[in-house]
Amino acid sequence: MNHKYLYLLLLFLIVSCQRNVETGPPVLKEMCQRLFPRHAQSFLFELLTDSIDTDRFILESSQGKIRIKGNNRNSLAAGLNHYLKNYCHTHVSWYASETVEMPDVLPEIPQPVYIRSKCDNRFFLNYCTFGYTMPYWKWQDWERLIDWMALNGVTMPLAITGQESIWYKVWTDMGLSDEQVRSYFTGPAHLPWHRMSNVDYWQSPLPQSWLKDQEELQKRILEREREFDMTPVLPAFAGHVPAELKTIYPNAKIYQMSQWGGFDEKYRSHFIDPMDSLYSIIQRRFLEEQTKVYGTDHIYGIDPFNEVDSPDWSEDFLANVSSKIYESIHQVDSAAQWLQMTWMFFYDKKKWTQPRIRSFLKAVPDNKLILLDYYCDHTEIWRNTEKYYGNPYIWCYLGNFGGNTMIAGNLNDIDFKIKRLFKEGGDNVYGLGATLEGFDVNPLMYEFVFDQAWDYPVTTDQWITNWSMCRGGNQDANIIKAWRALHQKIYTEHATCGQSVLMNARPRLTGTKSWNTNPGIHYANNDLWQIWKELLKARNINNSDFRFDVINIGRQVLGNLFSEYRDQFTACYNRKDTTGMREWSTRMDNLLLDVDRLLSCDATLSIGKWLQDARNCGATVSEKDYYEENARCILTVWGQQDTQLNDYANRGWGGLTRSFYRERWKRFTDGVIAAVSEDKPFDEDKFHQDITQFEYNWTLQKDSFPIVSEEDPIQIADSLILKYDTYFTKAQ
Repeated sequence: MNHKYLYLLLLFLIVSCQRNVETGPPVLKEMCQRLFPRHAQSFLFELLTDSIDTDRFILESSQGKIRIKGNNRNSLAAGLNHYLKNYCHTHVSWYASETVEMPDVLPEIPQPVYIRSKCDNRFFLNYCTFGYTMPYWKWQDWERLIDWMALNGVTMPLAITGQESIWYKVWTDMGLSDEQVRSYFTGPAHLPWHRMSNVDYWQSPLPQSWLKDQEELQKRILEREREFDMTPVLPAFAGHVPAELKTIYPNAKIYQMSQWGGFDEKYRSHFIDPMDSLYSIIQRRFLEEQTKVYGTDHIYGIDPFNEVDSPDWSEDFLANVSSKIYESIHQVDSAAQWLQMTWMFFYDKKKWTQPRIRSFLKAVPDNKLILLDYYCDHTEIWRNTEKYYGNPYIWCYLGNFGGNTMIAGNLNDIDFKIKRLFKEGGDNVYGLGATLEGFDVNPLMYEFVFDQAWDYPVTTDQWITNWSMCRGGNQDANIIKAWRALHQKIYTEHATCGQSVLMNARPRLTGTKSWNTNPGIHYANNDLWQIWKELLKARNINNSDFRFDVINIGRQVLGNLFSEYRDQFTACYNRKDTTGMREWSTRMDNLLLDVDRLLSCDATLSIGKWLQDARNCGATVSEKDYYEENARCILTVWGQQDTQLNDYANRGWGGLTRSFYRERWKRFTDGVIAAVSEDKPFDEDKFHQDITQFEYNWTLQKDSFPIVSEEDPIQIADSLILKYDTYFTKAQ
């Protein structure tokens, strides 16, 4: 009898082991079920057990199914994405609202595919992304983003959600009151700049419910990221303290930091000298509490002096700062590594001289300070610092500031720079990364960068062809033709800070008076118009990516056209031609309405969704109103009335274009026409004051916007082609 039970037990174990090999890690199967449930059972995942350390995956067809092998769960996900993109021509968006289009029959893999990584560390996100894109996200949004990160092979996601609940515990334990701590924080969308020691107290106090909800959200984020064998980068103490701490510790060496962003004195941040004994005490309290709640992966993001001055620029002081910062985390976690962005070296290059950079970096033990070369699409700091003086560094593509919706990027240049990096960058090249400030307009650039981390050689022409097939080009050759033209003629310049189309800028007769200091384009707008027309020749494409591309290119080409309309209006003004001014004013107004109508067809390009997500964070009406004001503020005035950051986060969104940008321009053209009609000079200073008040009042409104219209973006785009083609034909 015992032998019979033993036999049955062994048989059960054998079958169970076989089943585990066949199904693979549950997290992969669960992702397939989320993304494409109809085909979820067609994929088999298997973890490799050999001793090779390099990330890699193997793809093959096996008994009517797709078998994916990988050395870890992250590699398995990257292998799955390789199959989806290159065989199914399927694209998985980072937005939860976008559907995943799969073929009816999964293509077979003719022969096994074996791909190794060129670098095993792939970093993603930016402090600013948590303010410009993700401040009001719920688990559904994060779940899709983590799926996207896994599919694109991200191994080091920045994970800074929910840290305020930890800081709340630390600061209240040290004697600060509930009101003092929650007032020290900023509103949710501004927390990234609070965390980077730029601004305190703005749009506070932060509700208690926010602290609790974000802590629970962070736990889920970290659990899922770790399930995919990612190494989340959690925060550590960089020296930023509440000003009120000085009343409890009067002998502590606390500095007021330099002014930032045009904010008043009362919003300036404070920094405790790392040489002060209290610094290490705070670091220990924070890390121990954070580890208790969130665990640790031993890499900590610490960024002192981001866009603010060091209290002392001597090389000895800078070396002591970095040495003490590292020592403070090492005392708590002997396996600790410090991750630091090098944006400050680019942003304030006159003060961060090479001797100062060297002193700051060399004071940390070898391989304990990992550097993010933050804006390599513009400037590769590794080439100016003797490869960061031996410290490990990650080459990063930034590509977007403030969530600005400007088509920008240069595939060929990025391809060249990454190839050069692996050839000349030295043994301390730690990986590749993407440090975008906001999502939305150019997803191809980020997926291109992460594809370069794998030893799968394709030219940029081949890559863009495959990308276009994932956007619906496998069904229509016009889409491929349009994307090839985008690659050759439009995606030829990197993104710059404060870009936007003129319709998103504060109105002026000439130039701009906003962050978007150079709204000009580097290509002929007629070329983009012809590309849009080519794209719209495609028919019967039921693909969310195709619809997004139609809207995205449309908002850009029509936004570019607005500059020409404004210049015609100004020419009439200079001639005192009020009839012409009225004609061009009407055209400008209609163009703004047309663009808004096109944008309103997609929820991801809608201020309605942004505001609804914000309001859904509140448990009471007053909390909902608080979150909405915060959400409106970050996109428009940013902070105080008429700060340096006004319009920094401008973006082409449905509802926002109609209610904010259009209203500014309508008041402007009406005012200019009235002045000329009365034979008076137009008072730009008075208009500036009035429009500043309008902008502020707009952030306090509570009018609702639809999440998405019921209109078809393809039909709207077709009608706009008919409406505006005559203008482009005449211009040509």
